[in-house]
Amino acid sequence: MFQELAGQIAVSSSSLNLATVLGISSTAGILGWRWWKQKNAYKSLESLPSPPKHWLLENIPQVLAAVKQKKFFQLLFDWSKELGPMYVYWAGQPVVVLSRTKVIEDTIVNGMRDGSLIRSQRTSTAWNDIGGPILLGQNGNEWQWRRKAWNPEFSSSGISKYVDLINQACEQVIENIQEAGLSKEVQVDPLFVELTMRVISSLVLGIPVDRKTVSPEGQPLDVAKVYEAMSILSYRFLRVATGEKIWKKYLPTKNSRDYWAARRYVEEFLSPRVDLALQMREQNKTDLEQVSSLFQESMLVKIAAKEPNYKRESLIAEAIELLIAGTDTTAHSLSFAVAELSLNPRVFQQARAVVDQVWENQGGINTDSFKQLSYISAIFKETLRLYSVASGSAPLEATREIVIEGQVIPRGTKIFWSMLAAGRDPEVYSRPEEFLPERWLEKNKESSQLLMIDFGSGSHRCLGEHLSMLEATVMLALLLRYFDWELVNGRSSVEELQQNLLIYPSDRMPVRFRLRK
Repeated sequence: MFQELAGQIAVSSSSLNLATVLGISSTAGILGWRWWKQKNAYKSLESLPSPPKHWLLENIPQVLAAVKQKKFFQLLFDWSKELGPMYVYWAGQPVVVLSRTKVIEDTIVNGMRDGSLIRSQRTSTAWNDIGGPILLGQNGNEWQWRRKAWNPEFSSSGISKYVDLINQACEQVIENIQEAGLSKEVQVDPLFVELTMRVISSLVLGIPVDRKTVSPEGQPLDVAKVYEAMSILSYRFLRVATGEKIWKKYLPTKNSRDYWAARRYVEEFLSPRVDLALQMREQNKTDLEQVSSLFQESMLVKIAAKEPNYKRESLIAEAIELLIAGTDTTAHSLSFAVAELSLNPRVFQQARAVVDQVWENQGGINTDSFKQLSYISAIFKETLRLYSVASGSAPLEATREIVIEGQVIPRGTKIFWSMLAAGRDPEVYSRPEEFLPERWLEKNKESSQLLMIDFGSGSHRCLGEHLSMLEATVMLALLLRYFDWELVNGRSSVEELQQNLLIYPSDRMPVRFRLRK
């Protein structure tokens, strides 16, 4: 009996060992086949510079570590400085990174126009996973009808009618600084986040920019809570876009719990207004007695009325996207602009002279006086050049073999770019490390050759470009009119940077303001 049992155990053990060996052999075979396939498919890329990589995991450990440390764009920038204007890193698929301004511009415009480049599937999946299918997550017809619906609302003529509303929101920032106490430390990044969130919420959702005014259409805007939720959703996008599996959101981890809580909160905040906009569409009414005129004129109501393809889920998702895109980008850039003005007294004094002249001629900021603030707009453009907060958050993928700068790029290769490196391209920008707003003025010979690609390129250029420029110009003009200031932490505020989805000052940009003499 014992001998029979021992024989059965031996047979079972032998079978188990055989199964293990077969399993290991199969896995090794699959990995070997994938390695061989990738090596042959992307053989032309082996001539490009590449950072050192693990024999099996390639550059995935460096990328994931940078994402965890909130330094991903910094990693791309550092690799650009080390490896040159075009290099490749390997993360399951090869990613070719560009850092020359003209090459980036030509590649994006031509590739998107002829269909040889599209948004990568992983990036589209990451965008659409934030809350549902959205503009940034689409290609082809699904992208076109969405973009066509929003284009008129964010055009220069569409945005110019909001000068008074934006001026009101910026004046509230001035009041907040005065209430905080002059000569005391004020973190300006959160102030600018509140500014930009109140503006985009007013334009899209019809919520008053005045925090003391009650909106009858839904709960008031709680900037801190909405911003925290958006930050969680944005960080999830970055993790998925750089390789995290989408199904991990269902695991019982802190990241997953935070994601679902953030998503529920934002959807509950948006739902009443989206439902009301759809009700107005169904009743074919653009005005209801119980609805404020601000809400009736909101982009949400207009888009719901004219675009029947937008349903409840997709409108909520699109509103989340616009809140994210319309807040941090301009807010963080404003913080860096304030820092550079403090660090460059010559620019500060010249900008103040321009603002004072506008006040003398026009008595303040309006549609006409805005045209006279080109130097202030140039300050913001120069800030974007040095601190491109988005720095390329939507990589593209080659749908067929293409050639970039003489280099054959195989089908399936991802194309990315480092805006931090491109903004310092010495072939385009003379004295690239210096803060010189003059380079963007029309009278400057250099300006005709400059490319402002921080808002993207071609038909996919950033929807909110005109809004961002208007907000930033008005806010900087008001600050220059009322205050002198200095950075509490000096230059370290612009050197110690972090990244969620976007680049931001890790110290929140503390500033001491004084009423100007």
